[in-house]
Amino acid sequence: MNNNTKGYEELGFAKIDTHREERTGQPEVIFCEGKSTEQVLGIMQVMIGLGKNVLCTRVPPEMAESIGQKIPGAVYNPTGRTIRVMQHEPELTPTTIAIVSAGTSDLPVVEEAYETALFFGNRVEKIVDVGIAGIHRLFDKLDQIRQARVIIVVAGMEGALASVIAGLVDKPVIAVPTCIGYGANLNGIATLLSMLSSCTTLSVVNIDNGFGAASQASRINKL
Repeated sequence: MNNNTKGYEELGFAKIDTHREERTGQPEVIFCEGKSTEQVLGIMQVMIGLGKNVLCTRVPPEMAESIGQKIPGAVYNPTGRTIRVMQHEPELTPTTIAIVSAGTSDLPVVEEAYETALFFGNRVEKIVDVGIAGIHRLFDKLDQIRQARVIIVVAGMEGALASVIAGLVDKPVIAVPTCIGYGANLNGIATLLSMLSSCTTLSVVNIDNGFGAASQASRINKL
């Protein structure tokens, strides 16, 4: 049954929100965790048939392999676990989102945020491995970071990098706690609480939520 006049396509196991981009400026994105490969393929094929670009997040390697065999032009980022299918290239923003990470272990979240920000039509710069244990590395990149209109800071452990950067810039800072850290880090809960308790001006998304940070950063960047 086609319910596209109502703003969605009915697949039985999913209702694809075909009008989300018109309402919010951002199209629906497929969160693949918990879905079967057949379900994800079914959603993608409908969206592609409607002429839409497609972004999939949390895509495991075996699912990505199957999708790559069936969907021409599907680009898989194995670190970020994302798939992009671009049927038309969005006009890029003149201003930039900077994604800054504390350590190399945070790269999966960095890459998810990077792919999401690109998908939504933003210019993006990545500044990685500039955590506070070697804070001189951050200072070398501050001029570059300050040029961005929005800054995403990705960090695990105690998450201090977000507070440090927010105290040095005059731009919106979105902090992403990651699950990286030793036992008392509690899989990112300690990092999340630390960022939420910051005395600097920043916003915080959920643990490992690179997608959510990039979605919000894109809206700010396009204001």
